[in-house]
Amino acid sequence: MKDILRISVPLTVWLAAFSAVYGLEGLVCSHRWAEAGLSLAAGRGILLAAWALAVALQAMLLLALRSPRFASPSGFARSVSLTLAGVALVATTWTLLPVAAMSLCL
Repeated sequence: MKDILRISVPLTVWLAAFSAVYGLEGLVCSHRWAEAGLSLAAGRGILLAAWALAVALQAMLLLALRSPRFASPSGFARSVSLTLAGVALVATTWTLLPVAAMSLCL
C-alpha cells in the first residue's frame, strides 16, 4: 500500500499544483481581481511564488523518495517512484512556468 502512495503522490501533487496555478491565473485575469484593488503585477508575483512553491515541493518529494527513510524496499517500486517523481518535477516546471511568467490577461 505504501508503494502505491510513493508512486502516485508526485503526480497527484503536480495535478493539484496545475489546477491551483491555472485557477489562480483565472482569478488574476478576472474582473474581481481589479475590483479588489489589486494590480496585475501583484498577481504575476503571486503566480510566480505559487510556481516556485510547486517546484520546491516536487523537488522535496524527489529527495524524500531517495532517502532511506521513505524509499521502497522493492527495487522496482523504488525505480518507478523515482522516475515518476522526476517526471512530475519536469512536468511542474514545464507546464506551469509559462503561465506564471507570461500570463496575458486580455
